[in-house]
Formats: sequence, C-alpha cells, structure tokens
Amino acid sequence: MAVEKHKPRDEASCLARFHRIILSWDFIRLVNEAKVKQQNKDKGKIDESLGFRQVKNSYSDVDDYISTYEPLLFEEIKAEIVSKQNEIGAAKRSCVNQCKEDEDGFHLATVQVKEEEDVKESEPLKPFDLLLLSKPLYSKPQQEEQQMLPEENSFKKYAFALVERSQADYIQIRMYLAGEVRNLNTDIVESCPRLSEVRSLVTSTDEGDKLFDIRKICRLSTVAREYIALRSIGSLPYKDIILAASEKNLDAEGQAWKVSRPLEEFINDSLNESQQKAIQAGLSRKPFILIQGPPGTGKTQTILALLSVILHATPARVQARVALLDIKREPKLSIQEKFNHWQRASPWLSGSNPREKIMPVNEVVSSTRKYRVRVLVCAPSNSALDEIVLRVINNGVRDESDHSYNPKIVRIGVRAHHSIQAVSMDELEAWRGAKERDGGDDSLRAVILEEAVIVFSTLSSSAHFSKWDRGFDVVIIDEAAQAVELATLVPLANGCKQVYLIGDPVQLPATVKSTTAVKFGYGRSMFERFQKAGYPVTMLKMQYRMHPEIRSFPSGEFYEDSLEDGPNIIEQTKRSWHEYRCFGPFNFFDLHEGKEVNTPGGSWVNVDEVEFVFLLYHNSLERTFQSTFGVDSEKVVDITTVDGCQGREKDVAIFSCVRASKKGSIGFVEDYRRMNVGITRAKSSILVVGSASTLRKGIHWNNLVENTEKRQCLVKVSKPYTAFFSDDSLESMRTKEEVSPNEEVQIDELDYSIPSYNVGDAGEAQGDDNVYGDGDDMDMDDGGFGDD
Repeated sequence: MAVEKHKPRDEASCLARFHRIILSWDFIRLVNEAKVKQQNKDKGKIDESLGFRQVKNSYSDVDDYISTYEPLLFEEIKAEIVSKQNEIGAAKRSCVNQCKEDEDGFHLATVQVKEEEDVKESEPLKPFDLLLLSKPLYSKPQQEEQQMLPEENSFKKYAFALVERSQADYIQIRMYLAGEVRNLNTDIVESCPRLSEVRSLVTSTDEGDKLFDIRKICRLSTVAREYIALRSIGSLPYKDIILAASEKNLDAEGQAWKVSRPLEEFINDSLNESQQKAIQAGLSRKPFILIQGPPGTGKTQTILALLSVILHATPARVQARVALLDIKREPKLSIQEKFNHWQRASPWLSGSNPREKIMPVNEVVSSTRKYRVRVLVCAPSNSALDEIVLRVINNGVRDESDHSYNPKIVRIGVRAHHSIQAVSMDELEAWRGAKERDGGDDSLRAVILEEAVIVFSTLSSSAHFSKWDRGFDVVIIDEAAQAVELATLVPLANGCKQVYLIGDPVQLPATVKSTTAVKFGYGRSMFERFQKAGYPVTMLKMQYRMHPEIRSFPSGEFYEDSLEDGPNIIEQTKRSWHEYRCFGPFNFFDLHEGKEVNTPGGSWVNVDEVEFVFLLYHNSLERTFQSTFGVDSEKVVDITTVDGCQGREKDVAIFSCVRASKKGSIGFVEDYRRMNVGITRAKSSILVVGSASTLRKGIHWNNLVENTEKRQCLVKVSKPYTAFFSDDSLESMRTKEEVSPNEEVQIDELDYSIPSYNVGDAGEAQGDDNVYGDGDDMDMDDGGFGDD
C-alpha cells in the first residue's frame, strides 16, 4: 500500500491529510467491503494483497514506522464507521448555508439543523462528530418509517462531513468534495461523480438543493489525536528508543537519583522485594521504565510509592553535597495537625476549596527539595484513571521525612467519578472562576495546571496539553498494555524526561474492531512490543489476592511460574465451602453433554451451562452466603463479561465458557488473556464451567484441562444436573478440612445475557482491587473514538 513519505508537519497539516482521506470515502462502498471481509473471515482467510505490513518489534526509521501503522489506523476507522451502521438514529433535516471552498480544497459550510417534532430529542452534535449527509429520494411523509439508516437504493447523493463547531441550531461542517483519495496518497485524487453532485448541490443558489438529511456516524476526536501523534513521531522525545524498542544506545548512569534515608526506610518497610526493584529501576532515570503487574501484585501501591520517589528524589551528585540523608523522621501528623498545616501552606484557599470536600490538603510548607518535578499520570479509560486518583486522595504521598501529605492534583477530562469530582478541572475551574474570572477560562485553566504537582488524564485527553507552554518531567501510563501503541504516543508528544509503562500484556488487550488490523498486530501495545524486542521489564512477583491453588495455574502458564504468595495468603483465602471437593479453590466442571447455540444477534448461548451455574449457586453457595452474612445472596452477586471485570476481584468467580461443539473453533474464548483475567478475579474459589473436549482445541485451555485432571479438581457432570446437587451427592464430596468463611461471589459469563446485579465496594486488598466499587463499568473512551 502506497504511503506518502513522512515530512515534519504541524498539527493543522496533519489534520488536513487526515480529513481528506476520511471525508473522501464512500460509505456504501465501505459497507459492501466489510461484508466481503466478513465472508472471508468466516472462511478463515484475510486478503493478503491489501498491502498491510505486520507490526514489528523494532523499526529502522520513521518512514518504516509510519508506513506500518498509518494504513492500519485507517483500516480501524473504517471498521468503526461500518460497526455503527445499525446504531444510527433518525435523520435530521438540515439546510446547508454559506458554503465556500478554502485554499486546501475543503468545503466549509454552516448548517441549520432542524429537530423534527415527532423525533425524540437527540444528543447535540459536537466537534469531531463524523456525519453522513444524504440527499433524500423521498418526501418527508414517505420517509416517516425510515428511522434507521436507509438501504443503498434509498439515496444516491451522499458524502461524509465533520463537525467543526456547534452552537444552538447551527453547526459548522467540513467536507472534501474534490474526489476520492486512494491508497492514502493525497497527491492523487480521483474524480467522483457522487462527490461532484454533492458539491453542485451545496454550492447551489436554489434553496431546495441545499436541503439534506444528516446522521451522526461516530466520533473521531480520539483517533485524530492518535494520528497527529503518529505523524509527529519524528519529533517525539526519545524517538530512537521508541522505534528500536531498545536501550542499547543509552548511557548507563546507574542509580542516577537517590531518596532520603527516611523515605528509603519507608519503601523498604512497606514494599516487597520485586516492588522495591521497580522503584530502583525508576531511580536509574532511564528514559523508559517497564513494570509488569500480574493480578493481585500491588500495582497501584507501587505507583503510589513511585510518585513519592519521583517527587522527592534528588540527583545523586546533589545529594552527595548536602546533608539530605540527615533528615530526621518526625512524628506523623494528626488530622487536625494536617488541617492546620494545610491552612498555613495555602491560606488563600480557606473554606470553599473543592479539594477540602474530600480531605484536608497537607501541602509541604518547608522542604529540602530544590527541584520541582511535574508528573502526568495517564490511563486508557476514565474508570482506571479515577481509581488511581482516589488512591492518591485517600493515601497521599510521602515526602523526604516520610510524612504523608496530599499534593495539589487535578484530573483533566470528562466523566470523572463522583468520588474524585472535587479535584476535576471543571470543579476547580468553577470554584476559582468565581474569584478570578479576569483572565478568561484558558488563563484560569493554565493557572490550575501550573499549581498542580500531579496531573491526571486519559491518554486521549492528554492531547490538550500540546497547547500548554509547560511540559512534564515524568509520564506514568497505567494499564499501558490495554492501549494501542498510537494511543500511548499521545501523552509523549507533550515532552518528558522519563516514561513509565505499567501494565500486563497477558491480561486484556486494547479493543480493536477491525479483524484485519488485529491480524497485522495493530492491537499490540507499546509495552508488549518493547517486551517482545527484549527491553528490560521489572515484574511484580508477590501476589496478595488468590489462594495458592488458584495462583498455581496462571503463574505457570503465563508468568513462567514466577508468582509468589504473600504472607498468610492461605489463611486469608480459606472458606467454609472448601470442605467440599467440588467447591475447592480451583474446580473445572466438565459439562460434556452441553451444547452451544448461535442466536440471531450473533451471540452464543449455552442453556445447559446457564442451568448448571444457577443450580451451582442457588443449591450450594447460596446456603453458605445466607448463613454467613444473613443477607439475600443477590446483594453480593455481580454478573458480567470477562472483558468487563479486569482489575476487579471477588471471593468466588464462576467462569462460564459457553462454547461446546464437536466442530468449529472456540472463538474469542481461545484468547489466553481472557482466560487469565477470568481465572484470576477470584480470591478463594474459581469454578470453571465448560466442555473439556471443546476447550481442548485451544492450547492454553488444553493445558488447563490437563492441569485440573492432574490436580484431581476436574469434575465430570452428567444430566440431570439436579442429581449432582442432591444432599447425598454433596455429602459424598465432603472432606474433613476445616476452613473459615468470608465474603462475595462473582459470576463471569462470556457471551449470553442473564439478569445482572451490581454490588458495592468489594473492599481493599493489598493487590489491585477496584477501590471505589465494583459496580463501575470500564469506559474506554468509546472504544478509542469517543468523547474524552
């Protein structure tokens, strides 16, 4: 596939190229091409002649990098557009006014949008919304039933448009009507009768010609930012390291920075050996630090310690000249003392600071630090980001004297969780704006950013900092393995001295809709690419979540048997139901008579597994919960998909695999990362329900079945399933082991719908549980294309 040679470009020129390519596309052709691709996929093949390049571990130069990723990015955009065809609502009748062509060949127009009385009020259009403009073939009365996207023969004159501004009933749109761009080469534009007709209509003086139907397809803000970052790779910090995924050209500095003795003692006392190694890796001040955090290994706790070290370490040569190591550890402050300390530190923030709604902010008044480090913390999703923000609010960071304090922080972007709303930019801006409105909003935001020591943002929202004069010294990206590489480039474009990629490549990957893009490696994260290339990775090895019998298989299968158990983990994870062999810490229930059924919507259903799972819960585990907690069991049950539960934990996870057939594949169940996540959510018991003979088609599932057979925790279950749960049957499986009871249950299902329940906070562990409640769904910026 031909790609233009990379040249240094500013943001405007990058966007112009981005717009020309997408706005010239033919929507109907995209839909038809997608049908062919799906047919090929069903036959197990992908057209290799399309010219895509496989994502590699390392790249020779910038052109090599861009020519690999750019075609895959646009292929993913096509898949996103086509995926929305059945979700598009009713068309809005609109009038295109004041249309003119600019010097770059785009047509810019003001559009009056008319809301129909019989159409429910829809979400207002926003910048970067991709629209489909079409000339209706029918009058309004004939179209009353046309609520969804029309079929191909219902309109012939159509084109894409992009919203640039929105105000009241008017929007400003951008169109590219010069012709179609083929093979991503914007220097060659083919004439197109369809676009020529639209051009004649929008520039006509006849008011009737200017009437169009518009439909929102999707939102392109996030992917546009990723594209700008891609085209700017040549000017990004540490370009050579990013391309080569290697540190061979770096000067070995050793431990370039040090921390004070009190802070070092805190780290040694509160972190395990592998966590301490992660901290030491950071002190080396190498440009890229990779930290792998398997389930339950205290990844978030490590991030908090890293923040303390980053903010309060000093260059070794400076520390050698001053007596920083003689800082005395002072008594910890009480809440009242912290409040008084905060008032002295920030007297101008008395009374109504939104941060005070959460807890008093104990800013450092006198410090031996001479270097003010600015830190940007990012995550792919809003929910993952807010979890870290809340941990910082609740736990604070440590200074050189091992005092815990709350630094000034700000959370950028929309949809902030209510628990951290007080440190969101919108909240702080509203509070400050009442007093300091003179300089305008942009000036006010700059002041808030300037005061903040740590800024939190999703990967996509970090693009807003490109207009800010100040960069960041350190960028920390959490869940880095759950983002496509181009998303990771976005915060790096702001400039930084050090980057931490923290995540786990053997848990869930980024969401990529294009099967073609997936095949060629577009879904691979920068973390995984670096790791595959041999870049040093520090792994957290001590887990505090799972019973050793649960930890055993994923440790051997995915982590080279390197995971260790935290202190007293067996005692902490023993439960009363372990006295039954069939409800031990790890069980595989082989429903060899089960059958999968494909529904009209494309999902797979296994009624036998549904029946068994409910019997499993209601006839056995429910009894334990009722006697233990004295509450209705449904109050502690959460039903979700595997993709929706990464980062969460429960006492019990029932993992229904669904797929059960003698022929055919096992679909996305085969993905070892989903297997790993599904198994490792459980603290006390993981109960896997599936067809052993079917799942053996996947190499990792085959290993799991063999593992459970060897450990004698595979249970073959025959119909009727009620017989399995009879009193005599359960009594025959009782052991003499005595265990202690505890808390919650989670049912994980892959591909069928049953009533769902949301629960409250599962409680904190030393591992990586969701601290503000397991009922919060993951929000991935609308799959990489949505709002911030």
